[in-house]
Amino acid sequence: MSLQPETIRTLVKVAAEQVIASAPELTTLDQAIGDGDHGTNMKRGFEAVLGKLDAISAQPLDEALKMIGKTLVMTVGGASGPLYGSFFLAAGEALSHDRHLPDDLADVFGSGVNAVSARGRSQAGEKTMLDVLVPVLETLRMAAGQPDLIARVRTTAAEAVERTAPMQATKGRASFLGPRSVGHVDPGARSSCVLVQAVCASLEGQQ
Repeated sequence: MSLQPETIRTLVKVAAEQVIASAPELTTLDQAIGDGDHGTNMKRGFEAVLGKLDAISAQPLDEALKMIGKTLVMTVGGASGPLYGSFFLAAGEALSHDRHLPDDLADVFGSGVNAVSARGRSQAGEKTMLDVLVPVLETLRMAAGQPDLIARVRTTAAEAVERTAPMQATKGRASFLGPRSVGHVDPGARSSCVLVQAVCASLEGQQ
């Protein structure tokens, strides 16, 4: 299945606008356990994505994802730029190599998750964005082909981000706080949840 340009445009626009709208919340979360710049950085990156919306939506999905990834790497800054950029670049690369949607959705998403893990030298359980992305990947694999897949993914992301609160961070700036990082939702996990749920909402609206 190849997505039509208008579908790609809607997906990207909805996701970017949701991240931008969530910037104040992401900033507040990051002020508690990080540098306090996650919201600002993500807002800047996805404003840049919106600025390239016409060019992105004119591309096949694999190239659109790569363009998003490159844009985020260049504009987000901090640790989040390379991490999110790696996700989109790897997912786009997977689609370029004999992967097709919707059948290979879990594999494509998994390529992105693996790229984030490699770039950040991290894994689930360390209070990072992977604590949302990995559970979402597991749901994509287990519920593939099910009529309620999108609803399950949305629920998985929402529940996963809340589970980061009692974790102690062992990666990134938050790890410097040690036990004081416990009790706070991870900002990267939250921004991952925002993106996942925005895409889900957009897809539901097109059904």
